[in-house]
This record gives sequence, C-alpha cells and structure tokens, in this order.
Amino acid sequence: MNIQIFGTNKSFDTKKAERWFKERRINYQFIDMKRYGLSGKEFDSVLRAVGGVDKLVDWESKDPDLDLLRYLGSETAKEDKVYENQNLIRLPVVRNGKKATVGCAPEVWAQWASAD
Repeated sequence: MNIQIFGTNKSFDTKKAERWFKERRINYQFIDMKRYGLSGKEFDSVLRAVGGVDKLVDWESKDPDLDLLRYLGSETAKEDKVYENQNLIRLPVVRNGKKATVGCAPEVWAQWASAD
C-alpha cells in the first residue's frame, strides 16, 4: 500500500485519517495542502477516482469562489477553478495508487488494508 494523505494540520478530518492509519501501523506520506497542494497529474487522478469535480468540492466551505463555482456550467471550467483554488477541495484527500477518497472514509480504507 502506498498511502498519501493530502490535508492540513488544522483539519480535524485529516487528523482522523492520520490516526486511523497510525493505529493500524500502515505507513503513509503526509502532504500539506496549504504548502504544496495537488500537482496537475495528482489532481486529474483524484478527480477520476472520486467521480468528478462535484464530489471533490467542499460545498460547505465559506470561500467566496464557491458561489461562482455553483454557476459555472461547464465541467472543465469547474475543474479549472478548483485546481486554481485548491482551498475548495474537501479534506483529507487520501490516495492509494490510482484509488482515492475525499473526506473521512474509514470503510474504504479498511477495504484497501484488507486487500493487501
């Protein structure tokens, strides 16, 4: 298993994800979203794995760009806006190769752990 956790140090869900993997002695790599963010290829991979930009976005965010995102008609325009402003992404983003989850999803992580 090659686990990457994209999140922030202040995010409670990111801390939950880290704790979940630590408790099971599963090694992971933490990437600070504020400092590094997702690269273009990582963003595309996560987007495909979760099933689209609407599932990637934190719709409860207070970011002003969220209002604009609601009215963009094109999926490509939404993807570009989210890639440009990665503060709109729901955290944590947990990757395992080509698979990914957004938000806290221990049931999916358990499936990954049992498959190895």
